[in-house]
Amino acid sequence: MSEDRPTLPPVRLHSEAELARDALAAPLLTRAVRLARWAGPKTRVGAGGELVDEQLPSAAEELGLGGADGDGPAFASEAWRIAVDTGLVEAQDPQEDDAEYGTVGAGENLALITAGGPQDILGIWRDALEAVHADATAPVLADLADAIGEDGEIDFAALDWDPEAESAFLDGVLGNLYLLTVTEGGAGEEPVPLPALAASMIVPDDMGEPTDDVLEQVSEAMMRLDDQFRLLEPIGLVEYRPMDAALMAEEGGAGDEPVPPVDDEDVTRYGMVKLTPLGLYGIRARMREAGIDAPAVGDLADKGADALLDGLANYPELSARAETEQWLARRAVADAARELLAAARGTDAGAPLRRLHCQQALTLVGPQAEPAVRAVLDDAELGGLARVWLAERGATDVPAPSEAMIFWLAIDTIAAQLDAEGEVEELQDLVEGLVGRHSGFFEAAWRVEHPATAEVLEAMGRLHPDKRAAKEARKAAFKARSRAGG
Repeated sequence: MSEDRPTLPPVRLHSEAELARDALAAPLLTRAVRLARWAGPKTRVGAGGELVDEQLPSAAEELGLGGADGDGPAFASEAWRIAVDTGLVEAQDPQEDDAEYGTVGAGENLALITAGGPQDILGIWRDALEAVHADATAPVLADLADAIGEDGEIDFAALDWDPEAESAFLDGVLGNLYLLTVTEGGAGEEPVPLPALAASMIVPDDMGEPTDDVLEQVSEAMMRLDDQFRLLEPIGLVEYRPMDAALMAEEGGAGDEPVPPVDDEDVTRYGMVKLTPLGLYGIRARMREAGIDAPAVGDLADKGADALLDGLANYPELSARAETEQWLARRAVADAARELLAAARGTDAGAPLRRLHCQQALTLVGPQAEPAVRAVLDDAELGGLARVWLAERGATDVPAPSEAMIFWLAIDTIAAQLDAEGEVEELQDLVEGLVGRHSGFFEAAWRVEHPATAEVLEAMGRLHPDKRAAKEARKAAFKARSRAGG
């Protein structure tokens, strides 16, 4: 059986047009665009392209965030940095030697906001995401201030800050959140508690009750993640419910760190986060740039039937159906059926699962596939699934299968299920049913000319609840191996 599985399940992304609309609606990018359009010949910037302090109040007014009072200038400064980093504005050096400030002009990407396509918009948004990600993994301002020496230089050693480690930790958290979101049976549309995310990066899998030291590390990580998700939410990456500020006082004083909760009723107060559809797109893009295999539903739609059936081996059920529907939508039914059946043949280890996915794909097509299906009725590998397909559609002139075909199909089906799901309870029911319906099943099964016969019989010996039947299965597996070896 094939043991190769990708690190991540396929994600079901929204269309590029929908994602581009979400990107333009992200509060931080919206503000950056407004400031880029607001900037003019009299706009003054510092050496790093930042707005000078005197212009921040008017920039905040432009954004509807008030003037010099409150957090408006800080939000305006943040939005301006995004406008610079994404090429919406372009800082220009002073034109004269004695000039104190530089000026700005429209960046080449500003026109793309209205004239560009979805890919252009998403490219600008990804640049914004990278800038925000860098801000989120930067040193805490208080620590940064403490690390400034008498000469005005930053003592990075005193910061105890490792930029690569900080970035890797946040990427790991976002990767875990992505995995929870795309895995069927995972979080899906539900937000994830912040303590669970922090613990996923710190608590070892084999640890029973976390130690006090580990709990303290989790608490510290939660506080850092709370700050980071507050930064990542305005760019549209996540929906975040921040930690309850009252928790600090409840835990015994403003200086105490919070402890991960054990009361399910209180867990939401420690922060809840979920990736948005745009966030799924963004995290996948970052992972792919890092060389991580992060497939998406639709990746196989333009490929051949062989690539489809092999690729579906790595897909959960719902994703496999969605991928198959997209593949079928681009082909005529008769042509698709012929391609699928041809690709399902083979005696390699992955062939049984290909045939299973072929059979599942054929359930999605109409009667136009019937000639292609009838053409393989006499095929040793495909004749069984062809009969099943025809019978399910009420065909009455289907030739009865031979006993050899019945047993070959049974072995092939179990081999495919083992490859897809492992030895699960549903497969145990299938094994019981097969053995119960066919007297002398194992005596006939060990003679089946199928590459997986011995392996399937050994699995049946482990799965069958009846000790006598399980023993017969093991004996049949030994005979099958002896015959194959001889």
